[in-house]
Amino acid sequence: MPADRRVWQEATALREAGYTVSVICPKGKGYDRTYEQMGGVHIYRHPRGAEGSGAATYLLEYSIALFWEFVLSLKVARRHGFDVLHACNPPDLIFLLAIFFKFFSGTKFLFDQHDPAPELYAVKFGRQDLLYRLLRLLERWTFRSADASLATNLALKQQSVKRCGVSPDSVWIVRSVPDLGRFSEVKPDLSVRRTFRYLVGYVGMIAEQDGVDLLIKAMEYIVKCHNRADIGCLIVGDGPEAERLRTLAGELGITDNVEFAGYISGDALPAKLAACDIGVVPDPPNACNMTMSMIKVFEYMALGLPFVLFDLPQARRDAGDAALVVAKPTPQALGEGIAALLGDEAGRERMRNYGRERAYGEFQWEVEKRSLLTA
Repeated sequence: MPADRRVWQEATALREAGYTVSVICPKGKGYDRTYEQMGGVHIYRHPRGAEGSGAATYLLEYSIALFWEFVLSLKVARRHGFDVLHACNPPDLIFLLAIFFKFFSGTKFLFDQHDPAPELYAVKFGRQDLLYRLLRLLERWTFRSADASLATNLALKQQSVKRCGVSPDSVWIVRSVPDLGRFSEVKPDLSVRRTFRYLVGYVGMIAEQDGVDLLIKAMEYIVKCHNRADIGCLIVGDGPEAERLRTLAGELGITDNVEFAGYISGDALPAKLAACDIGVVPDPPNACNMTMSMIKVFEYMALGLPFVLFDLPQARRDAGDAALVVAKPTPQALGEGIAALLGDEAGRERMRNYGRERAYGEFQWEVEKRSLLTA
């Protein structure tokens, strides 16, 4: 925090509504103070373990996080007190803290599901083993112990009702849409375009399941097979795969065409994205991504940035006609989609207008904020 845009918007919305808000989160992305107050929000940070590459380290990573969350929650209870524990996943272990505080102080538990943890595990490690089944059980216990819960879209709400047996009336939808105030009047940072005629943009995590490797291979296909050295790619974000993918870009000989900008926050983020001609959602179809609403989809639309995505049902519903959908989840198909969209100026203009109109009509944080406060 405040790097997690959804959680930061939730925290500040609650603070503006008169709540005393304390956040417990890991250190990282330049925010390494153990404690600080920002915008009236108390932020307590704990050490961040290295992301695991195997199931055992995955479990260890989240067990250590749970330990620090418990220690810091006791500190918050002593310093400020709290009536509601608002927990975001992953991991689906924080319900253990909620049960503790429910028993000893009658604290209410609000569960905010960001990702379906069992599917995230299955995609990351390629199997549905004992730990996967344990995650399904933990997910059920989390929902069943919550007094209310939040879902990022209707598909995840329906999944929680069907899979975990909770009442539909106890689940509120709060979409991960941006604060449009940051995106309404943006001056593009044209320096990121360098000498390219066209610039393709990506913003988000750079982890194994995010498909950034497909984007890099698509750029190789565009540059070498379409002879389009005039197309550049700006990748904004960070994650455990960033270094490997920088190396991959070098091995493919497209270092000049792909810029890794790293993590960017504040007004610099929309300014750099606004300099792009199109955006890309390279997340491949899988059990996790099929039901996900992605923040970058809403951010692209808010900026009037047409974009290319694979055939992901939920992302397609969120995007509507603001996106060009690519049927095959391959680098070549993605590259063809990018080249086709860049070559269709009239189509980009239609998509740009549609996306902004939808973002400012349907996907406003002020609307989602009301659902949050109701929950």
